[in-house]
Amino acid sequence: MLSLKANVAEYPQTKALLDGRVTSDVVKLDFCGPEKAHNGFKDMLRRGAYDCGELAIVTYLQAVTYGKPWVALPAPVSGRFQHHCAGFNRELGHVAPKDIEGQKVGVRTYAQTTGLWVRGVLQHEHGVDLDKVTFMTVGEGHLEEYSDPPNCVRLPKGSDIGQMMLDGELAATLQGVDLPKDPRVERLVPDPFNAGKAWYAKSGIVPINHLFVVHADLARDRPDVVRELYRMIGQSRDLTEGGLPDPFPPMGFEANRTGIELAIQFAFEQRIIPRKMSIEELFDPAMRALN
Repeated sequence: MLSLKANVAEYPQTKALLDGRVTSDVVKLDFCGPEKAHNGFKDMLRRGAYDCGELAIVTYLQAVTYGKPWVALPAPVSGRFQHHCAGFNRELGHVAPKDIEGQKVGVRTYAQTTGLWVRGVLQHEHGVDLDKVTFMTVGEGHLEEYSDPPNCVRLPKGSDIGQMMLDGELAATLQGVDLPKDPRVERLVPDPFNAGKAWYAKSGIVPINHLFVVHADLARDRPDVVRELYRMIGQSRDLTEGGLPDPFPPMGFEANRTGIELAIQFAFEQRIIPRKMSIEELFDPAMRALN
């Protein structure tokens, strides 16, 4: 049986994969990545520390751009609406989305997937000119070849963008679940949870956070293993306690086409990737057949 080093975090939809309820006669997964999978992305891409695992969709777009030997399965590991992931300190005055133009806004890294989706919402739903915002970052991207666009400024190591927002040093932050648990925090996008529902009613898209990827050598040499991994991910999703959130990014190439094309569009507009690519470039023919 083939053993693979895997970087996968525990979520409700991956728990059955990690706790052994999902098994295989073909492949065994050694879940040796960090507790938070994103902390393993650099080692995956720069040093080949894992054979497979989850990878942020933005990071995968960059990996394809820079010719990294990774192949995505049309198998979202995580995804959610992102409208609620930006906040400001209401006690310092109301901040509407357009008000961040000309201001400093914090984000962990510019190429973070949460940041991509929130900025896309701000640009396309609220008319924000992103080039007029200075994005204050606390970390670098996962790809050595990538550099942030010129309207980004790196903060000193250890900076706490949530606290800086509360203190008025930043007009807002794009932080997702890391927004400070403080009663002064108000969401930047008005009525964000209903806005997410309206987004879905209009587009049919649940923004993908992470996809499952495999090393290109594995995809070339063991397509049977790749198909088995796809089956295992689907089975783990099916075994989610209480069921998957409704809605949730689906399995399958065509089912995810519109959402991935939108991620490509946003990443190009936000200068995270240097060119627009087709979704076919992201998935080889064997991956496109997985539905």
